[in-house]
Amino acid sequence: MQFCDDCGSMMVSQDGVMSCTNDDCGATTERDEELAEQFVSTEAQSDDELIETVEGAEFEGKPTAKDVHCDECGHTVAWYTIKQTASADEPPTRFFKCKECGYRWREYN
Repeated sequence: MQFCDDCGSMMVSQDGVMSCTNDDCGATTERDEELAEQFVSTEAQSDDELIETVEGAEFEGKPTAKDVHCDECGHTVAWYTIKQTASADEPPTRFFKCKECGYRWREYN
């Protein structure tokens, strides 16, 4: 796997040139044929495999948790994601977003 020197995004091989996958960047570099044998192209990652990292990002399409309680509006259904925020021997953290009002909270197991 090769990463863009300008923005750090993953690069893909297109027509003998390595191109940055970040549309805003668009950097390209010559393809090193000796290294080309080491590169394997894979399918693009789908949006449902991504973990939300931006405050304004949407949770739609993520799993929902029932029987949770939103402290802001009292609604009992929320979207959630799970992230490993501590060392591997610690349980993961669940991040929730209320389906009714959008309030966010976390739960440590």
